[in-house]
Amino acid sequence: METAKPQILLCEDDTNLGMVLKNYLELNDYEVVLERDGRLGLAAFQREKFDICLLDVMMPNMDGFTLAEEIRDINPDVPLFFLSAKTMKEDIIQGYKLGADDYITKPFDSEVLLLKIKAILKRNEEMHREEVNAEFDMGKYHFNPRLRELIYEGKVQTLSPKENELLKMLCEYKNDLLQREIALKKIWGSDTYFNGRSMDVYIAKLRKYLKEDSTIEIVNIHGNGFRLVAA
Repeated sequence: METAKPQILLCEDDTNLGMVLKNYLELNDYEVVLERDGRLGLAAFQREKFDICLLDVMMPNMDGFTLAEEIRDINPDVPLFFLSAKTMKEDIIQGYKLGADDYITKPFDSEVLLLKIKAILKRNEEMHREEVNAEFDMGKYHFNPRLRELIYEGKVQTLSPKENELLKMLCEYKNDLLQREIALKKIWGSDTYFNGRSMDVYIAKLRKYLKEDSTIEIVNIHGNGFRLVAA
């Protein structure tokens, strides 16, 4: 079975550099979508799923820093590299403050960039594998997200995909605040009012599934989010 190639979003307004880099990455078994301004880059990110984003800082219509903010609102976890001729310390600091995994100044060695891309994708793959295999104990319940099973005294409740993702996030933040905004953007894609109402319905469902153990509670932290209180 052939493994799907990693998907790269490359936003670069220099036509020559963009095409050279796109061709080089494709020769090394990556699928690359090349856009030449920030607005087109954002549209591509909203339309498709990418494993990593390479963003030029100085682009027409929407600069790379603004594009990074928009991308982070949609997906806080996608790896993101800035490619920039701006070498001022302030620009580099701003890039990292926006959540960049790397800030690479032009001109750069394409082979070094390739090695950095491979390293970050390998790290994310290992982290994802650990997350996929993670299981959780809450009081008298055992939760297996991979199988979407919530088990209480041998009885199995099979969760829907959204129920499963929401409970998994609550478990990852157990006894801590899970912000509404973070959960909505990760599971529903945006934190609109209607998505918020939808999440409240799923929270009610999870409370119903967990009602057999009185030591477990999903607490509503008004205006902020939820906290799964459990031993």
